[in-house]
Amino acid sequence: MAIHPIEYRYGTDEMKYVWSEANRLEKLLKTEAALSNAEAKIGMVPAEAAAEIEKSIAHVKIERVAEIEDEIHHDMMAIVIAISEQCTDDAAKWVHFGATSNDILDTATALQMMDAVAILEEKTRTLLDVLLTKAEEHKNTVCAGRTHGQIGVPTTYGLRFAIWASEVARHLERLAQLTPRLLVGQMTGAVGTQAAFGKDGIEIQAYAMEYLGLGSVDVSNQIIQRDRHAEFVMWMANTVTTLDKIAVEIRTLQRSEIAEVEESFRKNQVGSSTMPHKRNPIKSEQISGLARIVRSMVEPELLNNTLWDERDLTNSSCERIVFPESCVLTDHLLKLAIGVIENLRFYPENIRKNLDLLRGLNMGEAIMIDLAKRGVGRQEAHEIVRSSAMEAHESGMHLKDVLLGRPDVTKYLTESEISDLLNPDRYIGTAVAQVENVVAKLRAQF
Repeated sequence: MAIHPIEYRYGTDEMKYVWSEANRLEKLLKTEAALSNAEAKIGMVPAEAAAEIEKSIAHVKIERVAEIEDEIHHDMMAIVIAISEQCTDDAAKWVHFGATSNDILDTATALQMMDAVAILEEKTRTLLDVLLTKAEEHKNTVCAGRTHGQIGVPTTYGLRFAIWASEVARHLERLAQLTPRLLVGQMTGAVGTQAAFGKDGIEIQAYAMEYLGLGSVDVSNQIIQRDRHAEFVMWMANTVTTLDKIAVEIRTLQRSEIAEVEESFRKNQVGSSTMPHKRNPIKSEQISGLARIVRSMVEPELLNNTLWDERDLTNSSCERIVFPESCVLTDHLLKLAIGVIENLRFYPENIRKNLDLLRGLNMGEAIMIDLAKRGVGRQEAHEIVRSSAMEAHESGMHLKDVLLGRPDVTKYLTESEISDLLNPDRYIGTAVAQVENVVAKLRAQF
């Protein structure tokens, strides 16, 4: 019986497999093989035994491991016994030689993290590409900028997408920077001294990690330190917060009163069980909702770094939830965001209507700046436009008409010049150039 929504509602098959019981066992077995291989390389374990151990792991079954664990109540020893059962007595005595449980458990987690990072990086790159494409397409789409929820001076949709793309690009940079710190394994034995491996412990660890394609910890106690994992979880929280930010903006712009953009809405899609007309931004709302769950994983993983002495077990049960849930949901949200942005519908008539909604008030800065350039002091120009704007707001007049009735304005500006200054299409500064620069830079970089 499925209980958790990840089982039946959220997540991609590829990321779910990374954190599946089957893949976890595969990574644990591969790590045991790496250990034996490394020990054989330095002559600690007979080469034939290492070869047999590596061959035997293909025959270890989840069901048998579960049976053993149910009897002995130790997950790692259940695997060691299951491997040993597939070996001759001569090889079995070398399984897990010199290692402690977390040498295998934490290193296997790093292998799972490697797969997860690859999936997340690919989707983040796809999202970046989608955002850059939208930035190019809409670099000249002038729209109302808003601050404090109020219409301000004009901006462009292209600039919005470029800003989001730059943020996503920084997430890719962060992921590249943290990956070498995250993807490390250890073979350090009980409390981290490598005493059971003797003088060859550092070499054994290096060979085992080379076999697995991982980096090696420089030092450790009995576990890999959780600041590494916390950094990755924080990366996911940061990334989904960007998705949340985008989703909030889409939801705002899809409000009936604004209606500038809209999520795709299928022909037979139902918006409400009782209001047949509804076209709700449900995907963006799902992004905002599930982003909260991913962000909530940050504190538990930070606390997983504050263990007693050389280690305790409080991190283990917690991470069985934190790692799969945060990875599966982050992957899910990236996929969802890509689809929402790719299929976003624009309403140019509403974009233009909102630009003109304030009857020129949102263009007051353009008038102020031009008056200042013509010799009116900046502060004086601000007061002229501010008082004119307040009058226009109270009377319902267009700002142009109020300005034409003021000698302190017409002394400097003609009616034609005022009209030009109140044209939002002529007051977007370097927005187009900024978009073009960002697109060119990020296309070349990624």
